Amino acid sequence: MDSFPATAMPGRCEPMGAHARDGGVNFAVFSQNAQRVELCLFDATGTTELRRYELHGPHDGVFNGFLPGIAPGQVYGLRVHGPYDPCNGHRFNAHKLLLDPCAREIVGRFEWRPEHHGYQLGHPDGPHSFDVRDNAATALKARVTPAGVPARGWLNAPRIDPADVVLYEVHVKGFSQQLPGVPPELRGTYAGLAHPASIAHFKALGVTTLSLLPVQYHVDEPALGGRGLTNYWGYNTLGFFCPDPRLATTPDDPSAVNAEFRAMVATLHEHGLEVVLDVVYNHTPEGNEQGPTISFRGIDNASWYRLMPDDAGHFENSTGCGNTVNVAHPHVTQFVLDSLRYWVQEMGVDGFRFDLAPVLGRTKVGFQPDAPFFTALRQDPILARVHLIAEPWDAAPDGYQVGRFPGRFLEWNDKFRDTVRRYWLHSGTPQAIPRGELARRFTASSDLFNHGQRTPLASVNFIAVHDGYTLADLTSYARKHNEANGEGNRDGRDGEPSANFGVEGPTGDARMLASRARVRRAMMATLLLAQGTPMLCAGDEIGNSQQGNNNAYCHDSPLTWLDWPTADTGFLRFTADVLALRRAHATLRPGDWRSTAAVGAGAPRLTWLSPRGDEMGAVDWNDQKAQAFACRIDPAPSAATPVDPALLVIFNGEDRALDFRLPAGFWQLALDSSLELHGEIFPDTVLTQSLHLPARSLVVLRSKS
Repeated sequence: MDSFPATAMPGRCEPMGAHARDGGVNFAVFSQNAQRVELCLFDATGTTELRRYELHGPHDGVFNGFLPGIAPGQVYGLRVHGPYDPCNGHRFNAHKLLLDPCAREIVGRFEWRPEHHGYQLGHPDGPHSFDVRDNAATALKARVTPAGVPARGWLNAPRIDPADVVLYEVHVKGFSQQLPGVPPELRGTYAGLAHPASIAHFKALGVTTLSLLPVQYHVDEPALGGRGLTNYWGYNTLGFFCPDPRLATTPDDPSAVNAEFRAMVATLHEHGLEVVLDVVYNHTPEGNEQGPTISFRGIDNASWYRLMPDDAGHFENSTGCGNTVNVAHPHVTQFVLDSLRYWVQEMGVDGFRFDLAPVLGRTKVGFQPDAPFFTALRQDPILARVHLIAEPWDAAPDGYQVGRFPGRFLEWNDKFRDTVRRYWLHSGTPQAIPRGELARRFTASSDLFNHGQRTPLASVNFIAVHDGYTLADLTSYARKHNEANGEGNRDGRDGEPSANFGVEGPTGDARMLASRARVRRAMMATLLLAQGTPMLCAGDEIGNSQQGNNNAYCHDSPLTWLDWPTADTGFLRFTADVLALRRAHATLRPGDWRSTAAVGAGAPRLTWLSPRGDEMGAVDWNDQKAQAFACRIDPAPSAATPVDPALLVIFNGEDRALDFRLPAGFWQLALDSSLELHGEIFPDTVLTQSLHLPARSLVVLRSKS
């Protein structure tokens, strides 16, 4: 290698990263506070540095250069020169080879080594010391890819009507790792998720949109390796333009990984299934001021991260992960938008679920629904057509922002989750919730979302997701069992609403098992029939358990893989039947708020009824002991299409059966979560007066003209 760097030809300041063009490669790197940036070229293995080039700049914070004759496949890294002044947020250290944040392919395997830190581990001055060791031999490096092309069919991807969307949160590996019919060599991979056996399940179940847990390139936290564990969920992203190789059939070939991911999306699209990615633009693996210098920190720490207003160089930690990405910075906003567009245009995906989404709206005065990032996102012509879903909380004191996201955003609604659980699990206990609270959540939480032209669909309703108990476990365990995580059972949510019905964990007691199954069916029916956008956690439909672990993020094992060999096929059929009922009745999928009140003639109307058959009044709503009631849904008449029948959704959260007086008219049984009535009432049986409602059940009746 030459002793001194040559100077690259002047290049373009956009797009960011390395891009093949005009018989060479253009490089552009953002660093507002750097003094110099060197481009280091390596051999194909990434072990031998061949030459260095100095980039031009900065031009509005961007360093650039063009190298003619360089082709796709070139491996490279960055060295960035500038002040090492941690008290003022600057941590430049040119002894550290840095990964391009915009890398489309990443070469090497990351290991937590002391030389990846910009300071000397163990030094009395801690992060204020300076480390001169060169880490190039073991650093991750980027590889230039061919010029990007639109993903196959992305413009013609499925466009599910928003009212018809049913989300299915799924881990790529966990879903197919033990799925019969998937060849062993494809299990746990992108190809496995798109295998006919997987697609057959999605279609039979009736979901429309797969919400994949993080699939962008991530690294494991150092503490996990010491316990023999990994970050299975993947919420520790480093490569925001790269599919994670661990989920591919050929993990050592980045080009093949990209191709496999694209093929997965294209195949799912061919079968009418959408793909949404869970993305983590709120923090990086570099952690707090004691973390390593892998990429962003060494390129421009003070611009990429939000820093505390002190003179010690501390990081703002709104994420609970050590650092917080400074999305309010214009170039960081550009980076995130570039990444999102890449996954849509070149990888073909249909939308995003933003982890800890309030971080994206943080400004100098806190969270703002009209923050610059949200404004830029909403006007982007490519991203205007995709799903946008927020996890509407982060770890900051003002981090709970449910209902405050702008525009087309859908939001995870944890109030729905906890209300439904408490209604069905804790009737007659101090933890019980009143009927009115369930009614509010069942009708899309208008107290949270009925403003600013938002629709009922903004409420993403769920009972269980990756973070917390599975549906089977929340009816089998009264307390968390996270001992296998190696943190003394201190991690995970305390007090998560759940019940064991008499015995903690597995039991052979038939009555207890029947009670658990009964409540699971009632909760599943409540979720899938509620107004809003329903979301299932993969495996809940087959009774999957994680043995009471409500924070199983660190287990890549049978504990977190779906247990297909013991699948509850009866519950799977029930779940599919409820989704079929939802599809059959547009009144269960309203796209506006007219159906939640009696308005003008011709509008859908909800009527709340007591077991006596009359409309609920203030006395009924305030009765804290009674847990049975009904929601009558009358559709809007239409001259263009046949009128849907009226529906009567009856809830009985009590431990006893009771008689429910029916509204005038003729009614037929459409669904009974207890499974008791189907043996007595046939589908063509006409009901006119009353119904003996089983305990802890949800029943749907359909009007017959």
